[in-house]
Amino acid sequence: MAPAASLLPETEHGGGDRPAAAREEVRPRGGSPDVRTGESRLVVPLSLVTLVLTYGLVVLGSTVRVTESGMGCASWPLCNGHLGFAGGYHALLEQSHRYLAATVTISAFATAWAARRSTGRRAASAPALVAAGLVLFQAALGALTVFAHNAPWTVAVHLVTGLVFLGVVTTTAVTALHGGHRFRLDLRAAGRWASVAVAATLVLLVSGTLVVDGGAARVCPSWPICTHPGPLHLIALQLLHRSIVAVASVAMVGFVVTSWSRMTGHRWWRAGAAGLLALLCLVAGMGAASALSRARPLWQDLHLACASALWALLVALFVRAAIPDRAGDPDALPSPATRTSARDAGPAGAETDAADAETGAEPDVGGRRCFSEPAGSGPRSGTGWATLQAGDQGG
Repeated sequence: MAPAASLLPETEHGGGDRPAAAREEVRPRGGSPDVRTGESRLVVPLSLVTLVLTYGLVVLGSTVRVTESGMGCASWPLCNGHLGFAGGYHALLEQSHRYLAATVTISAFATAWAARRSTGRRAASAPALVAAGLVLFQAALGALTVFAHNAPWTVAVHLVTGLVFLGVVTTTAVTALHGGHRFRLDLRAAGRWASVAVAATLVLLVSGTLVVDGGAARVCPSWPICTHPGPLHLIALQLLHRSIVAVASVAMVGFVVTSWSRMTGHRWWRAGAAGLLALLCLVAGMGAASALSRARPLWQDLHLACASALWALLVALFVRAAIPDRAGDPDALPSPATRTSARDAGPAGAETDAADAETGAEPDVGGRRCFSEPAGSGPRSGTGWATLQAGDQGG
């Protein structure tokens, strides 16, 4: 049988005989996961800011592409020899894109720095470091695109890398929100449909890029099949893209249906899954409008903006579904329900509840209990009890 919980008295100064490590692990009220002293708490807001900025960068890059503003600045990194805005509409779009790219670069490196400093959310450091490397590679591709005078292959690679970067940044944000010490994804937990959906959607985005850059967007002004004559290779490319749309759509629906019951306790995941299906219908509608309008720049831009949002949301749902549950992951941060059940499980549950009310103690998972003092308060008076150890220690 497991020995009884070890109870040590707390002195009037709040320290008693507790080890220093136990006194430092103070959980703030409200269930904040930042349980380690000195932890950087910037990783979550920085990762979310980077995600929003990256999405805006992808959309603005699409606007530069469909309006043929890529050569609005014929030099790099300066725009026609100027640091500020110079020239007309096309130069304004291209230079705005470069300024936003510089901002995203700073934000990505700041996120990686904050994730490395974090202890409770250090799992986010792995994707954050990958994002920091990708953003440098993306900047080099941008320079190459200018030097190659917007060669179609450089434009396509630049956009695809941007979408991959958006996926990695999304992974960083979801991992930071979840917390944990090590980055781990269980693909089997997410399911086959999830992996197929992510892979098919990425291939879909690549094929869409080839359709636009290859000039196939204007040769098939009908939907969902091509009924107009035109160059066979361009029509074949357009039909291939639409076929991949069908495969990716089925995979996304399968992912949502098979994961719905397993994600019962995750309301935001279910809301995101419903939004994913709605966004999928919107993307299909934008694609039809783009085809029927003979690929007008406005519809192309809206189409890619919705497709990018679909991609980011799909990656977020996939990553969350693949993160091990808290019950099976010793590195995951304990949920409020887990802390409550751990507190109430033992015979001393009622007694420790009373101690909470008297001393302001916050329960931790596994029977460990820590005291937190209100800001600005002096030394605690009276005598309290802190449970430092509970559970099996040898049976």
